[in-house]
Amino acid sequence: MTDNERAARKKKIMNVIMWVVLLIVFICFITPFILVIINVFKTKGDITSNPLALIGEHGFTLKNFPEAMKKMNFWRVFGNSFFITTCATILTIIVSSMTAYVFVRNGKWKFVTLIFSLMIASMVIPFQVLMVPLVSVYGGLLGVLNHRITLILMHVGFSVSMAMFMFHGAIKTNIPLELEEAATIDGCNKWQTYWKIVFPLLTPTIATVAIINAMAYWNDYLLPSLVLKKKELYTIPIATQAFYGTYSTDIGLVMAALLLAMLPILILYIFLQKYIVEGVTSGAVKG
Repeated sequence: MTDNERAARKKKIMNVIMWVVLLIVFICFITPFILVIINVFKTKGDITSNPLALIGEHGFTLKNFPEAMKKMNFWRVFGNSFFITTCATILTIIVSSMTAYVFVRNGKWKFVTLIFSLMIASMVIPFQVLMVPLVSVYGGLLGVLNHRITLILMHVGFSVSMAMFMFHGAIKTNIPLELEEAATIDGCNKWQTYWKIVFPLLTPTIATVAIINAMAYWNDYLLPSLVLKKKELYTIPIATQAFYGTYSTDIGLVMAALLLAMLPILILYIFLQKYIVEGVTSGAVKG
């Protein structure tokens, strides 16, 4: 057997091992989700007696969904989560993309370099370090907690550095300065150039930032639980946790609540998934 044949055989074996490992990991991750899907359409007794059965003894039922929606005030908490997630995502995209544009086109200024470095450095600060000061300052001194706007601005503040970093790479790599110079010759000012030339070309990165941050905002429990104490302001993760504490013995209702909580963000991901890889890699190489 030649060296090339040994290398090819070794490569095939490594590929098989890699696919087996990935398959095992995939099964480990997808199994809980499949169990939720299977059991959400069963009665409480059927789930308890045989949770692995595809259909329970009492047949297929949808009663868990309306009951869970009623008991957890689903439409109210859904509206809170939708409003907070949408506003925070849009603000993050606008602020971070405009900041990245200014940084890229004025990168020679020392002040811009300093601010850019500080923003990048801020990404390594754990959120847990800021929890106590956050509640003490904004709650105790300023008294601005228990407001959706406060939570939205906090979400944007914690997310803008990473989003700016992604937009910075995309603008620097994929948007030539000649396009902006041509727009200036045609009579566009900086504001018009950004919105009519630069921003539309950032679509893949915008989609990536949107899905990453929307998923983070929608699923976030810790920050909303610190900011929102009033029951009428609860987001879906907080309401789901409170619902589980009350109805933990009725596993069918809990699974219905969990499925309702994950469906909106899952649908968003399905629609935007084709942009994810393109957006993540758009600033990685010259193109």
